[in-house]
Amino acid sequence: MFLLLFTRTFKVMLLLTAITSLVLFVSGCASVGQRFPASRVMEIKIGQTTQQEVREIFGAPWRVGLEDGKKTWTYGKYTYYLFGSDETEDLLIRFDNRGIVRSYTFNTTRN
Repeated sequence: MFLLLFTRTFKVMLLLTAITSLVLFVSGCASVGQRFPASRVMEIKIGQTTQQEVREIFGAPWRVGLEDGKKTWTYGKYTYYLFGSDETEDLLIRFDNRGIVRSYTFNTTRN
C-alpha cells in the first residue's frame, strides 16, 4: 500500500515539475529584485536627502551593503528574457556617516 501511494505521489510531483519547466521555457522570462519608482530618482539630493526620506520614496532596499565602511542601499529590478531584450534598472545609493546621501548611481536598459 505504501509503495503504491509513494509511486502516485512521485508521478504527480514529476508531472508538476515537467509542467513548471515547460511554462518557464515557453515564457522565457526570469526576474530578480523588486520594482521601485525609478521616475523619482531625480528627487534624491546629494548632501540633503536622508535615509528616512529615501525609504519613504523607494521603500525598503532590495540589498544593503558597505562601501569604504559606509552604508549602501540598492534598489533593482532585473528581468531576463530568453527571446528579446533584457530589462534592467538599478539604483545604488551611498550614505555618509550621518545617514545623508553622499552619492548615487542609477542605470537602466530602458530608453
